[in-house]
Amino acid sequence: MDRVIEFAMSHMALVGSFVALLAAFLFLESRRGGKGVSSQQLTNLVNSQGALVLDVRDRKEFGLGHITESKNIPFVKLEDRVSELNSHKDAPIVLVCKMGQHSGAAGKILTKHGFKDVRRLTGGIATWSADSLPLIKG
Repeated sequence: MDRVIEFAMSHMALVGSFVALLAAFLFLESRRGGKGVSSQQLTNLVNSQGALVLDVRDRKEFGLGHITESKNIPFVKLEDRVSELNSHKDAPIVLVCKMGQHSGAAGKILTKHGFKDVRRLTGGIATWSADSLPLIKG
């Protein structure tokens, strides 16, 4: 522990840069369009709070396998079709995409339209599959 403090005191520029980058990362991650949830947390949200699972992958990928009772609105059409979700404005909505890259942007769109509790599945459907959880085909 003494060496860590000694290092920090000797290399203030490095430690300061690290702290600034860490703060910037945390700030950007918090504004990414919803809190990330694990597969287990998603299951708990659906069972206990009736969360809506919104799959933002395209129709073809959705047909290859999706989470039970999830609704599909492709990311490219989300802005135009957001009114379909108005009945869920106060309920939790969990966004799912292929690997987690589009769900953050989709979360920003929903938040902009007044949705209160928007979350995203960390790692997307790839993580869901890796956790050996069931997918519905068709």
